Amino acid sequence: MKKILLYLICAAGLLSLTPSCVNDVLDKTPLDIISEDVVWDDPNLVDANLAHLYSDMRIFRLDQPDPSGLDWWATVFGIAAASTVSDESGDLVWWGGYNAFGYKFSGGLTVSGGLLEWWNLAYPIIRELNMLIEKLPESSNDPEFIASRVAEARFLRAFSYFALVKRHGGVPLVTKVLRLDSPQEELYPKRNSEKELYDFVINETDAIEEDLKGLTEYGRATQGAALALKCRSALYAGSIARYGKIQLDGLLGIPQDQAASYYQKSLDAAQKLGTLGYSLYNADADKVTNFKNVFLKKRNPEMIFAKQHDAVQNYWEYEFIVCPKPHGYDTGMSVPVYLEMVEEFEYADGKPGTLDRDALQAGLWSMEELWGGRDPRFYASVWTNGTPWKGGTVDSRRGIIGPDGTLYDGDQEAYEGLSAWGNQRVGGNFGTGFGVMKLLDETSNGNLDMRSNSDAPIFRYGEALLNLAESAYELGRTAEALEALNQIRDRAGIARKTSIDLETIQHERKVELFFEAHRYWDVRRWRIAEDKLSKPSSGILYRLDYATGKYKIVVIDNYDGATTPHFDERCYYLPITLTRTGQNPNLVENPGY
Repeated sequence: MKKILLYLICAAGLLSLTPSCVNDVLDKTPLDIISEDVVWDDPNLVDANLAHLYSDMRIFRLDQPDPSGLDWWATVFGIAAASTVSDESGDLVWWGGYNAFGYKFSGGLTVSGGLLEWWNLAYPIIRELNMLIEKLPESSNDPEFIASRVAEARFLRAFSYFALVKRHGGVPLVTKVLRLDSPQEELYPKRNSEKELYDFVINETDAIEEDLKGLTEYGRATQGAALALKCRSALYAGSIARYGKIQLDGLLGIPQDQAASYYQKSLDAAQKLGTLGYSLYNADADKVTNFKNVFLKKRNPEMIFAKQHDAVQNYWEYEFIVCPKPHGYDTGMSVPVYLEMVEEFEYADGKPGTLDRDALQAGLWSMEELWGGRDPRFYASVWTNGTPWKGGTVDSRRGIIGPDGTLYDGDQEAYEGLSAWGNQRVGGNFGTGFGVMKLLDETSNGNLDMRSNSDAPIFRYGEALLNLAESAYELGRTAEALEALNQIRDRAGIARKTSIDLETIQHERKVELFFEAHRYWDVRRWRIAEDKLSKPSSGILYRLDYATGKYKIVVIDNYDGATTPHFDERCYYLPITLTRTGQNPNLVENPGY
């Protein structure tokens, strides 16, 4: 076990490992540590070790681990990081944010990195997983136990590599335990190609699926989780092949003629998931309630794999960050959803949800006139002025217009005893007029004590159906694609589509998967981020017209500031960074950095 301790200490320097990390003291036999043989021969200790590795997978908290290694970042900022750098929302209000504003501009993401980091945490975990995968088969445990636990470890390793390849393209693929006397080419490995990484992830899911069949414990790897990882990663690989390009002599990119084979693998995995008992959650007659409960009803048939939380020990701060008031710190409402994202939600009859900005600002509107008749997923995903919340309604007004046309718009101003400002603000910041409702539980006290217990969805059947729709479309199987997409729309309570194209699929993913850490990666893999993320986004202010009780709407143009966000082509791959290439001269930096 002394070697395990040494490895853990040196693991943080993986890919830059030097003999200087060795201290003679570590060569002495520890007296208070369980021996290595006992660990691998005791199934309880093996499970404890595996539970620790699951816990270390902070990437499960909706795609943003803590770059400094402290879990609070993952539980607070991580939930919104991938959304605030996309076109779903602006940066976090009050909390100081994730620096999304900086990353949305071409100069914000530099060779120093910092955006959606996982590398520094991933490789130490991968090393521990490699050790379990190597050591456990040599133990005296029951063969079935060994096979299932090794399969779980391989799932976690494959998930880690998928998270790395979608960020950086090709990265070093390390599948053995590196030791101090390992060859230099192993201690300082070169990057494997992007194709090799995707093939590794897909092949691993194939290899472990059979050994995971008997595992049904919620929150742990199962056959369904392996198939869902295959479904997603193969879809990503197909997109990279079809829409990306080969760079760095094949280190980045996948040959275009291989796109169809990846789409087929994704399609096959999605179809197989449908035979394992997974289905769209559809237990509630009210469509708004039903979509809310997809994320609030624990262990429902749609959830394939989720990061579990409870309100006692294993909680997170999700509600505390995104909820409207009341709030424990008198803040909340920290994720400002863009008006353009809101407009993506169609009307229930299928009419586009886009608003005429001139007409919007010219008239007076009730909340029903503004937001009535929309896709039920809108009300389940977004809150705004007038949204019911904890027995009251959200009050986002910014100013009162008196009967004579006078505007009362100061923090201390009032008209006829009514405060000019509603309570949904942080200081003088009213955000965009919209916030995130998805995953919020009105019965929870998480907005007051920072203990949210909703589970974080990692894989759900709704995504698998959308993956199926996209893969089938890319393979020319439009009838299958349309049927899968319409299953999603039927469940939502919105008119079915009669035809399908890629833009329709992209739109449906943006709405159905809103704030689940998909959008940023989707526009990157489709290679449309230069367009979608290089434009200003807006919000609105609600001014109460006292005489009518309706609202005058003021559109906030360029909500993020005067400078328009800009996504550079180089940003399709995050940088390896100067630090890592400096530590390991065999690492080639990505283009443009």
